[in-house]
Amino acid sequence: MLVLLLAWPVGLAMWANGRLHHVSALSTATSTPGTTYLLAGSDQRPADMQDGTAGARSDTILLLHVPTSGPTALISIPRDSYVPIPGHGSNKINAAYSWGGPKLLVATVEKLTGMKVDHYVEVGFGGIETVVNAVGGVHLCSDLNVHDQLSGLVWTPGCRTVDGTAALAFSRMRYSDPTGDVGRTARQRQVISAITKVAASPSVLLAPGKQVALVRAGTDSLTVDDATGVLDLGRLALDFRAATGPKGITGTPPIKNLDYRPGNAGSTVQLDPVATPTFFAQIRDGKLPAGTVGGTPK
Repeated sequence: MLVLLLAWPVGLAMWANGRLHHVSALSTATSTPGTTYLLAGSDQRPADMQDGTAGARSDTILLLHVPTSGPTALISIPRDSYVPIPGHGSNKINAAYSWGGPKLLVATVEKLTGMKVDHYVEVGFGGIETVVNAVGGVHLCSDLNVHDQLSGLVWTPGCRTVDGTAALAFSRMRYSDPTGDVGRTARQRQVISAITKVAASPSVLLAPGKQVALVRAGTDSLTVDDATGVLDLGRLALDFRAATGPKGITGTPPIKNLDYRPGNAGSTVQLDPVATPTFFAQIRDGKLPAGTVGGTPK
């Protein structure tokens, strides 16, 4: 029995590692202090009139940074942020994924933040639904009163435990949110945080069947860079929990305009050109205090 108890987690980890999908994503940029993860949520659906970027898009872009000292930070970069894309001029940041896949998205984020991406993790949007169902649902909260046809989200103010379908709609909804993509990024962070919390709970850790279901669902929806393995994903989960805890930093970069219209990309999000470089330098060096940063401009 003791041998089985010791062998189970090792065997589960080896099985999970063998199921991971790998992609060439990292650049040869010079390393920067700390550890930086780029988490991308990809979606495959027809282009809509609001966006115009057909095919696969990165609708969720999260930068998780663990400095050598100071608070761990989880920063959502709005998908419509108007930024320089290497070799393509400036456009919405999610266009980088559509035009050049993970490599171009990584290069774009590195150019924006001044930080070398050490690990790239991509989650297929459909996988969120399967993972949430595998852990038996997640507990989510919102003050919004929503009946959104585009995302399928139906919500009244309050907190409740939801299944994968509702969690996915919760992550996708933005058109019925008065804060638009900024509000959606906060809900996306909440969903991922809720998943990591349930995955580390006794209800999953002491249930081999749920562990197998979670690993199967997770690895089916995950794509990572060539050098990232299961142990790196375990550290990522711990760092994510640190960032979303009371001693971490969550939020967005400084935003100047939520309806910036440069002429070549429709309505975009304009990051503050003066404050943003300093902001990311402080995140990199662990100089910002714990708490919530960014959000809608005042």
